[in-house]
Amino acid sequence: MSCNIGVVLVEPKFEGNIGSVARVMKNFDFPELILVNPCRTGDAARMLSVHAWDVIEHARIVSSFSESISGFDVVVGCTGIVSTNCGEHVRTPAVSPKKLVELLSPIPGKIGIVFGREDRGLDNNELAKCDIITSIPTSRDYQSMNLSHAVCVVLYELSNVASGKVEVASGFEVDLLIEHFGKIMNESGYPGHKHDKTMLMLKRIFGRTLLTAREVVTFRGILRQIQWRFK
Repeated sequence: MSCNIGVVLVEPKFEGNIGSVARVMKNFDFPELILVNPCRTGDAARMLSVHAWDVIEHARIVSSFSESISGFDVVVGCTGIVSTNCGEHVRTPAVSPKKLVELLSPIPGKIGIVFGREDRGLDNNELAKCDIITSIPTSRDYQSMNLSHAVCVVLYELSNVASGKVEVASGFEVDLLIEHFGKIMNESGYPGHKHDKTMLMLKRIFGRTLLTAREVVTFRGILRQIQWRFK
């Protein structure tokens, strides 16, 4: 299953961390690395990667967050900051890496696991583009983890993900469904000030549910019927 999972590092600041992450990826047989506006990788990255320099050599370097996740069917954002307020959908609900395995096991498609910057993680706009949010349970007294350590915990759990047989809808298909819901909301007079939060909530729900392509088609058929009745 590891060949279906890619690791994305967003704007890593220290080449040593990139090297350490590459080593972890090699340990658990995850070859695909995508770097968003990374720092320079040189001797420190090579030294800490040990025998995993090829992971860095073959890494894909992109200039934007959107580009880094464009090829994945499901995008998982990793965050150390979660919210207990169920109304704050950007950082809720966050599942543990162990629970993440249960969610992802049926999927044969491409999965992106996204890690943020060492000093401030992923911002709200980036998290809003993720289908699922995961967070590693840590001590309340010291929640911050080293980047490579966080990657190690998540990839260790994901190394137990079995290859799925259920063909889930692509990210593009799910986005079309969510946009369709948005049109229905506008046409029905849904309160404008609730629009963005509701759209994000739908993305989280569908991200955890992992709809099949057939289910997406059925949902959109229902929405089209609703639109027809409105008109």
